[in-house]
Amino acid sequence: MSSITTDVQGLLELYEASYMRVHGEDILNEAISFTTTHLTLAAPTLEYPLSEQVAHALKQSIRRGLPRVEARRYISIYQDIESHNKALLEFAKIDFNLLQLLHRKELSEICRWWKDLDFTKKLPFARDRVVEGYFWIMGVYFEPQYSLGRKMMTKVIAMASIVDDTYDSYATYDELIPYTDAIERWDIKCMDELPEFMKISYKALLDVYEEMEQLMAKQGRQYRVEYARKAMIRLAQAYLLEAKWTHQNYKPTFEEFRDNALPTSGYGMLAITAFVGMGDVITPETFEWATNDPKIITASTIICRFMDDIAEHKFKHRREDDCSAIECYMEQYGVTAQEAYDEFNKHIESSWKDINEEFLKPTEMPVPVLNRSLNLARVMDVLYREGDGYTHVGKAAKGGITSLLIDPIPL
Repeated sequence: MSSITTDVQGLLELYEASYMRVHGEDILNEAISFTTTHLTLAAPTLEYPLSEQVAHALKQSIRRGLPRVEARRYISIYQDIESHNKALLEFAKIDFNLLQLLHRKELSEICRWWKDLDFTKKLPFARDRVVEGYFWIMGVYFEPQYSLGRKMMTKVIAMASIVDDTYDSYATYDELIPYTDAIERWDIKCMDELPEFMKISYKALLDVYEEMEQLMAKQGRQYRVEYARKAMIRLAQAYLLEAKWTHQNYKPTFEEFRDNALPTSGYGMLAITAFVGMGDVITPETFEWATNDPKIITASTIICRFMDDIAEHKFKHRREDDCSAIECYMEQYGVTAQEAYDEFNKHIESSWKDINEEFLKPTEMPVPVLNRSLNLARVMDVLYREGDGYTHVGKAAKGGITSLLIDPIPL
């Protein structure tokens, strides 16, 4: 036993491997707590670079981290390992910096689009988070071949954020009914029936999908946009139901709240939208599969929703009149906040096992399709562990944006 606990490198590898566990692998559940305990005890006695690897792993496992963020971090450690391969290290640095130039170019195009919309002035109630939105989408796919997908998807997440804020923090319920109706009908003529501030976001929303359609038509893939549009409509319908509950002072049961909260997380919509800008690996069958709540999309949605709920409750990021899933659960089951967090965390862990399980037998859908949901879950793990890192931009988002978009790696 003592030889196991003194082999820190071995413990670290077992710790990382345990995050690949699926349902029924009780021995790996035990391995995670065993290795966490012993790595925590060993940490103060270790020398660099192992000390750095252990400290980071205890905060962020490789499986749940963002590949590009983890790669950037590992390059700095790898160069301090004596046995490193010089050519490999140099290639990794050049590759990282070249791709960073492409990401910067994409972001500057998106920022120009955003600035022209002038939402900060026209819709001051809405969150101005376009850079964080781009970082989020970079987490979903960073590879050069997905450049067009990233640009389209960042515009969609930016618009979803505006729509969310319209439902959540600004419009009255009576204004939201025609707004939802206009989104369902998806026709520029509907604009006339909307108040001025809604016309602005409604037109911008339609324009984003119009541009997407033109880009996809060039590739003969415009059928994909229809699926993305329908997913956005479902999101608006779910937002309206939440607004209706608030308006009527209705206290939903936890189950009712959860069943609507999963669509309002936006993750189902983002998973479907991610496929629009991908290549030949995506077929009409991919979209049919995705619209029928497959296990992996549901799992990443639960991770998103429940991590968001815990963060909002723990860090008091909610408006007074807003219904909170944690509070629904506490009230219905007569438990403390901590007991509710523990229960939600159980669902989060179970969903990670579901995701891992889908990768063991990727027979229904190819791995590039599954990777989108895995990466959406990873973004949540990175951004929301210390609170809502999107609305209240925290260390994780700032550090990620700096290392991936601002600082090149010194050669």
